[in-house]
Amino acid sequence: MQLKLATKTKDGILVVDCSGRIVFGDESSLLREKIKKAVIENNRIVLNLADISYIDSGGLGTLVALRATAINAGGTIKLANLTKRVDDLLQVTKLLTVFDVYDSEVEAVESFRNAA
Repeated sequence: MQLKLATKTKDGILVVDCSGRIVFGDESSLLREKIKKAVIENNRIVLNLADISYIDSGGLGTLVALRATAINAGGTIKLANLTKRVDDLLQVTKLLTVFDVYDSEVEAVESFRNAA
């Protein structure tokens, strides 16, 4: 399934709803372009991964690179609503220690407010 992205702003925080697969190729490129443009205007981003069915190594690399881009812009990217499959993948690759992960989009947005 092709990656689809929908953006919205909640309390000044950009939330990107992702659905489909984050894999090497067009999908990773789409996500990379969307976030790199967005981080210029808003460096506080939540990726809602509730509808992500699969992430490959290229997709993982993209997520890590986008986090670095956001940090260099003075912000960060937080992940929300991981599926069991994506959660297992992040555990195996030890990326759960790199990203701030939340059970819901609401919790992720709240974490930005609590940090301010």
